[in-house]
Amino acid sequence: QVQLRESGGGSVQAGGSLELSCAIIRYNARSSCMAWFRQDPGKERDWVASIFTSPDYSYTDYTDSVKGRFTISLDNAKKTLSLQMNMLQPEDTGMYYCTAGAPYCRSRASREFPFQGLGTQVTVSS
Repeated sequence: QVQLRESGGGSVQAGGSLELSCAIIRYNARSSCMAWFRQDPGKERDWVASIFTSPDYSYTDYTDSVKGRFTISLDNAKKTLSLQMNMLQPEDTGMYYCTAGAPYCRSRASREFPFQGLGTQVTVSS
């Protein structure tokens, strides 16, 4: 059974950095779309970043609010998806979810990703 396990969340002050990790268990991330989503209580999950890698092609994309500050990466050897978050702002606060398996990597809806972790909390104070 596929499992995605997030870690690395925490509390930081504005301007700080965090790196989120997602352990990928019993899932082949090669030639597959993976993404990070963020959710605030009572709201829908918002897409943050996506990545697709294959021997011939690679693709990353970010929501406008995190471009230049966040970096998504995939280490197939370590079976780990990461999200490096720099210059964090209070509006980055939320539960961050690792997801996998969307048929199209331009998907921006979490329901398109059949595999999702339980999340890791990020809190940024001003």
